[in-house]
Amino acid sequence: MALVVVLLILFYLLVSVRILRQYERGVVFLLGRFAGVRGPGLALIFVPIQQMVRVSLRTVTMQIPSQKIITRDNVSIDIAAVAYYHITDPEKAVIAIENVYNAISQISQTTVRNVVGRFSLDQLLSDTASINEQIKNVIDLHTEPWGSQVTAVEIKDITLPENMQRAMAREAEAERERRAKIVAAEGEYQAAVKLGEAADIIAQHPVALQLRTLQTMAEISIEKNSTIIFPAQFMTTVQEAIAALSRDTAQR
Repeated sequence: MALVVVLLILFYLLVSVRILRQYERGVVFLLGRFAGVRGPGLALIFVPIQQMVRVSLRTVTMQIPSQKIITRDNVSIDIAAVAYYHITDPEKAVIAIENVYNAISQISQTTVRNVVGRFSLDQLLSDTASINEQIKNVIDLHTEPWGSQVTAVEIKDITLPENMQRAMAREAEAERERRAKIVAAEGEYQAAVKLGEAADIIAQHPVALQLRTLQTMAEISIEKNSTIIFPAQFMTTVQEAIAALSRDTAQR
């Protein structure tokens, strides 16, 4: 009989053994009342007078489903996001809320709709980081009493209506054409400035124009063209040179 009792006690102790991993905590209840939080390692839970609920402290990746949102400038868009949170207080996560994951999921969807709806589409596309931070702060404010902390919220997908995509494509094309025309006009302006400076230099040194003419003729002759066009200034220079030679000859 004593052997049976010993065996029953050993079996009861064996059944009462709980092993908690490094990332787990055990919330213990004694006759329904909170009795403490057990850390990782070996723990004895004497059932049925004691119960233990395991709580994971690892960061949870939670998908925020895509939902339709109307921005401040009345554009209907679909936004999907992702949130990261972890349990900071196992006692509150078990006692204060029934299901932490579902609660944070619901509050995240509502917060994304409310916060994104305050901004225009241009602000949403250009200042996403700031909007993510605002969403995180609002969600974290609600989840703190539940013993959890939201570490990050990221908007990962923004789907625009087809007509808005076409309008933005036309706008981007018009912007590129505007920039191209500005660049071309700047080039023309700079070229005109340089030509004006060159004209001033040539006006002060007429021989420079003749040298430039000769250089141009040399470049044309390299191409083996059958027709060479002589500028009027060059013909005038040749005539002046012939007249000067004639005067020299007459004087001799």
